[in-house]
Amino acid sequence: MDTILVVDDERNYLTVMEALLNEAGYEVFTAISGPEALKTAGATELDLVLTDMKMPKMSGIELLEELRRLYPDLPVILMTAFGTVEKAVTAMKKGAFDYILKPFKNEEILVTIAKALDHRHLILQNRLLSQELDNKYGFPNIVGDSRVMQEILALVKRVAKSKATILVTGESGTGKELIARAIHLNSARTNKTFISVNCAALTETLLESELFGHERGAFTHAVAMRKGRFELADGGTLFLDEVAEMSPALQVKLLRVLQEMEFERVGGARTIKVDVRMVAASNRDLREEVEAGRFREDLFYRLNVVHLHMPPLRQRQEDIPPLAAHFIKKYALENVRGQVRITPEAIKILIQYPWPGNVRELENVIERAVILCGDNLITPQDLPGEMAPQVVESKLDIDRFVPLHTPLNEALDHIEEQMIRRALEQSGNVQVRAAELLGITKSLLQYKLKKYHLTT
Repeated sequence: MDTILVVDDERNYLTVMEALLNEAGYEVFTAISGPEALKTAGATELDLVLTDMKMPKMSGIELLEELRRLYPDLPVILMTAFGTVEKAVTAMKKGAFDYILKPFKNEEILVTIAKALDHRHLILQNRLLSQELDNKYGFPNIVGDSRVMQEILALVKRVAKSKATILVTGESGTGKELIARAIHLNSARTNKTFISVNCAALTETLLESELFGHERGAFTHAVAMRKGRFELADGGTLFLDEVAEMSPALQVKLLRVLQEMEFERVGGARTIKVDVRMVAASNRDLREEVEAGRFREDLFYRLNVVHLHMPPLRQRQEDIPPLAAHFIKKYALENVRGQVRITPEAIKILIQYPWPGNVRELENVIERAVILCGDNLITPQDLPGEMAPQVVESKLDIDRFVPLHTPLNEALDHIEEQMIRRALEQSGNVQVRAAELLGITKSLLQYKLKKYHLTT
């Protein structure tokens, strides 16, 4: 909802304008003087200022000059009588968006306001789009030659143009936000805003305010009205990372927004309607979270309209060489190193490493190697010591843990049970991850958990 500040020293005029603009769907603030207007602008996120030209204490032009200094992107429309047209033209040269002559028709002022707001939105959207392009998010920069990544990209291209809510899952560092931004940039909302929120980084109170905004005085330190991320993402895309970290109370509010596309700011009573495309992400299995009672089932189905699962890097080793080449080029350019190459021995180590931190860890390793390498050549010595291949005994000493006369099937069961225990320990008892470590399906793992009376 766009916010407009109307400034005029005639209170009756303010009342009339407030009623007109409220009926047109705007959120309206009023001020009876220039100093009061500046105070309101400092305490409220405004989209437009509509001010009278002739006022005591501070004229409309003086107010314009101060607003331009403090808020360069904030459009200002001047209202003036016939006798001050020349001053209005001067104000245009000083940065006013437009001026309108009193008395005016309601339709006339509404059209002028709409043009000013469209201009403001265009400036902000172009700036955000430029930032996105500078960050080089998009399909050409999602590196992955493996079959699974090509299937994911093909699905992304199909769903990007739709309005469907998308759930992206996968371990930390697999590129979930990269996929979310690619969806946005290849959708019909590409010229609108992309907003990202990490739900795990904020407390419940702060997250609620971050998502829905708050009114002035809603809580301690709420000294100004603040728009939330849903409001800022209106017309665009909102990416909620680590959505499983939301409290049950916030899950209820999120469900309502997804169903109705409306909400109230914290401490506010006005219902705000938005048009937002939702992309959510989680490094947990949300189905398991639902079964455990930690995540609402109805919210899960609202989010899981289209599901994209980002595989861990260890499951797509063929993507490691092109990813390494991509990051080498990137950081060689950033560090002015010229052309940097990597030896086959170093590539072999990268392929054999399990990458618990996934693509994010690979990027960090390559950045470090580009900085440290000599003669612009990355060798095994430029990689972290823990990445050196481990020496594995070629012969298994079963005499140490399997009695000599143990039947073969019992020995194999014993080994299998210990491997499952180890995988569960390493995965933090997350069955999906444990199954990946063992190279089996989750359903087979669950069968064996019952077989060996193991619980997670």
